[in-house]
Amino acid sequence: MTKIGNIEIGNFPLFLSPMENITDTVFRKICKMHGADVLITEFIASEALIREVDKSIDKMKFTPEERPIGIQIFGNEETAMCGAAQLAEQMDPGFIDINWGCPVRKIAGKGSGSGILKDIPKMIRITEAIVKSVNKPVTVKTRIGYEEKDKPIVEVAERLQDIGIAAISIHGRTKVQMYKGAADWTLIGEVKNNPRMQIPVFGNGDITSPEKALDAKNKYGVDGILIGRGAIGNPWIFNQTKEFLEKGSYSNPSVQERAEVCRRHLLDSIPYKGEKSAIMEMRQHYASYFSGLPNFKPFRIKLVTSLSLEEILGALDEITLNYKEILRGC
Repeated sequence: MTKIGNIEIGNFPLFLSPMENITDTVFRKICKMHGADVLITEFIASEALIREVDKSIDKMKFTPEERPIGIQIFGNEETAMCGAAQLAEQMDPGFIDINWGCPVRKIAGKGSGSGILKDIPKMIRITEAIVKSVNKPVTVKTRIGYEEKDKPIVEVAERLQDIGIAAISIHGRTKVQMYKGAADWTLIGEVKNNPRMQIPVFGNGDITSPEKALDAKNKYGVDGILIGRGAIGNPWIFNQTKEFLEKGSYSNPSVQERAEVCRRHLLDSIPYKGEKSAIMEMRQHYASYFSGLPNFKPFRIKLVTSLSLEEILGALDEITLNYKEILRGC
């Protein structure tokens, strides 16, 4: 049984990888219903947390059915990071996750996220200070290195373990790669198979199907995997992966199921964000929920252009009523 601290998370846990403006409480709960074992909040700026910015405080909130869950923080200043971790601890998550992996310029360019990989001593120093400042388990999410010629993740993972983190998640790309090219899982495997490593090692990057999850498990021996973009509009990937690992096969959701979950996602978002914001934010999900359906363009146009909740729900009803015809390409 894999554990983060004393928290049991399954034999081969599947995480919903945190994604900004995607993995809010509504989407997290949908993924949990469809088999995600561990959830993590969107990343939260440490400086905003210690200033008690309402939006950042709200990002820490979660419901009991989302457990086990980690609150993820980012920053590059020790005092603010420790203060943010202590505030996060007050919310009583299962663990606190440090984002040393985000590659986007506005984060990494300031030395936060994967930008810290240019200053490993600082990364270790801040992480150790956070571990000492809280009683909850602390985990780290990072990348294999800053650039192609600098991939120190095997040594970095050892050093992070030695200062007390409870688990590490590794994305198989460098900071410079962003999300381009293929994730390099060989270095993730080297970390996992390093005889000095005693904490769980979780892999991340390009897991977009149950087949890829099984391949990562078998080839690299990781203790679990994080699924990010592969879960957008596709929360079924978690249960599908579990089915595939157990039975060697899995079933796909019907168009009717897709429409029902999409409807739930929209309606459940309204109490948190308001109707207008929920409608606008859902536009990034429709293409994924109905990916690969023939002759779907007229429905997609309705969904992404309408500002009327009634019209959107009507379009989803039409999809539900006609899903057999859509599948036939009619």
